[in-house]
Amino acid sequence: MDWTWYLFRFEGRINRAQLWLATLIILCWMLFLAGLIAGVSKLFGGPTSFGFHDDDIFKVVDPAAYRSLSAADLPRFAARAIGTALFLWVYLATSIKRLHDRDKSGWWMVLFFVLPGLYNQFADRLPDSYADLPLAIAAFVFCLWGFIEMYCLKGSRRTNRFGANPLAPRPARDTRPRWDQQSEIELMPHKAGPPPLWRVKRGHD
Repeated sequence: MDWTWYLFRFEGRINRAQLWLATLIILCWMLFLAGLIAGVSKLFGGPTSFGFHDDDIFKVVDPAAYRSLSAADLPRFAARAIGTALFLWVYLATSIKRLHDRDKSGWWMVLFFVLPGLYNQFADRLPDSYADLPLAIAAFVFCLWGFIEMYCLKGSRRTNRFGANPLAPRPARDTRPRWDQQSEIELMPHKAGPPPLWRVKRGHD
């Protein structure tokens, strides 16, 4: 498998199993990087707890997330920002390829991921009224729909506008020996008369 294409590029298609694998890889990376940063922080007398959360993605567009930052928080904030950007890239690259497998554009991620995430980030600052209920229901429906669409449903069986079916059997490899031009042609020894002739060996015509 081309792991660079699989985890970091946006063109093509992947199946359900590959998306589940990418999700597991992201979780393992999160645990490893969080443990590494917590260990380094402990060596320098800093906090020993560190973790990544999906709401870190949407804190980028939340001004309130920056007001409480101090100079001591900057190294941890930078580490969290770099790690979150990496995980987000891999998640979007694999999710969009999975949407391609469903013959859907990657822009569906706006409904399935961006809008529910923004709602969850700012829900506690919305007025507490029944007017908020349709937004909450819409965020839940889009999130659930996206999960079913990408993680549960089969992809297009045939080649679609984004590429071939990743589960389609590959064509059998051609094991026939390649044509060797030198074995098919021989040079006749020079004799008095016409110049040497190229002719096909007997048994190869």
